[in-house]
Amino acid sequence: MTDYRYLIIGGGMTAAAAVDGIREVESTGGIGMISAEMDDPYDRPPLSKGLWKGKSHDIIWRKTRDKGVTVHLGRVVEEILPGQKHVVDDKGDVFTYEKLLLATGGKPRRLVFGEDHIIYFRTLADYRRLRALTEPGRRFAVIGGGFIGSEIAAALALNGKEVAMIFPGKDIGDRVFPPPLAQFVSDYYRQKGVEVLAGEEVIGLEARGVQRVLKTKTKREIAVDGVVAGVGIEPSVELAQKAGLNVENGIVVDKFLCTSLPDIYAAGDVASFYNPALGKQIRVEHEDNANAMGRMAGRNMAGKSEPYHHLPFFYSDMFDLGYEAVGELDSRLEMFADWKRPNEEGVIYYLHSGRVRGVLLWNVWEQVDAARQLIAAPGPFSPRDLKGRLPAKT
Repeated sequence: MTDYRYLIIGGGMTAAAAVDGIREVESTGGIGMISAEMDDPYDRPPLSKGLWKGKSHDIIWRKTRDKGVTVHLGRVVEEILPGQKHVVDDKGDVFTYEKLLLATGGKPRRLVFGEDHIIYFRTLADYRRLRALTEPGRRFAVIGGGFIGSEIAAALALNGKEVAMIFPGKDIGDRVFPPPLAQFVSDYYRQKGVEVLAGEEVIGLEARGVQRVLKTKTKREIAVDGVVAGVGIEPSVELAQKAGLNVENGIVVDKFLCTSLPDIYAAGDVASFYNPALGKQIRVEHEDNANAMGRMAGRNMAGKSEPYHHLPFFYSDMFDLGYEAVGELDSRLEMFADWKRPNEEGVIYYLHSGRVRGVLLWNVWEQVDAARQLIAAPGPFSPRDLKGRLPAKT
């Protein structure tokens, strides 16, 4: 039996940020971390961005062990016993805790075919596997036209690979971007040499020698050297459900990030929390939330009582295109595009009932805080009110 004052289940960015939060408040309490991965905590965004542009692997490491943490790698917690304050892992080892954090993240959604021939891109191990395939490989398929799919397709193309992007939607990012912008992005990818197969659905995969052949609903066959899928994740809530925690689209936490059972906290991709600016329960799967929420969970575990009211932002790089965004970005909402230069620089506002619910800053920078203030404002706002509103004057 191993005893810890603070025990963290998960080894991602949220877990690393929680360690930072604990250490801001308490410098000595013992911290244990149990991670299913074989790597120490690292930053995920460079896996689909910077590492493909030649940046060193040294930039990704969170150096968690330097903060007095015992990291148990390659282990999966199978049971939490809240009454005894014990957890049991897949090797039968027992860990005790005073405060427990669930930073279990999410698991990639998997297709019903392809088995291990498809890389569901999420971890450093996935990056290494894809990198290894690119050494001899020339042509790759990316299934999915969303956040991860668009970044991986751009990364592979920038590294001189032939890329086919396959997804059922009309355009890249069409669930998020206004239709004209989504069409522009699709055309931009085509100009960069990416084969954009929109409105297409993959229904099977066959191995032929070292190649993989994707089969589509329209009877197309696409032969490639590697297949990557980015079709979203599901929050890893099974452990929480088994322990009797309140789960609804993630592990439900209060404003202090405590779950429905005392001394058990949750943060990051897996946590569902109430956001005052949006006036609703949300779950966010991006870096800013992982870092901010993880840190706050750590501070509160160590004795603080600080509410988490942060509205996270996210960002992406796609070839020479870039954006930052905050709030709800859903192309089903009312949208107002305030372009300085159409499709090159501008702000997209997402509205519902006269309130701003989300802001997309397209090649516009340093306006995230101003966007947050706008989302928190009661409104009502009309397009005329929003014209020229951002960038805010400093």
